[in-house]
Amino acid sequence: MATLPPNRLLYAWLPAVLWLGLIALESTDLFSSSQTSRFLLPLLTWMFGHLNMEHFWFWHHMLRKIGHVVGYGILSLLLFRAWRGTLPATAAEILARWSFRWAAMAWLGSAVIASLDEWHQTFLPSRTGAASDVILDSTAALAVQVLIFGWLHFRRRSREPAVAQQ
Repeated sequence: MATLPPNRLLYAWLPAVLWLGLIALESTDLFSSSQTSRFLLPLLTWMFGHLNMEHFWFWHHMLRKIGHVVGYGILSLLLFRAWRGTLPATAAEILARWSFRWAAMAWLGSAVIASLDEWHQTFLPSRTGAASDVILDSTAALAVQVLIFGWLHFRRRSREPAVAQQ
């Protein structure tokens, strides 16, 4: 197997590695529920006016879960991009710009990171690790892989020359 030049490896992996760093930062006390409520309460109050605390805690919870979906969806996309840029590809994979291997490794990597993230949070007094968050994160990562497949498949189909009607 030929080795890739360092600049290609850097180009392929740097976005994923930086995103992993952001996820690691978000796994700390800095992004615990009590910390995020400090800036979300004023923000939501500014945007929507006075909120009763029951409504605020509902929206706070929802925004944090949306953050999980977005964060792990992006991680899955970036890992797909990284694996696509570094693993050897068959002619069909090059043509399709998609491979089950790339998608599976991106999803598995996202699921492992989600598991490690939640496990790490069980050691912090201000955080709680939850299996439901791992499921949410892994589902988001899988959904992104399905979207990538659909997007690339649709683009490839739309670029193929139309078969003449007889």
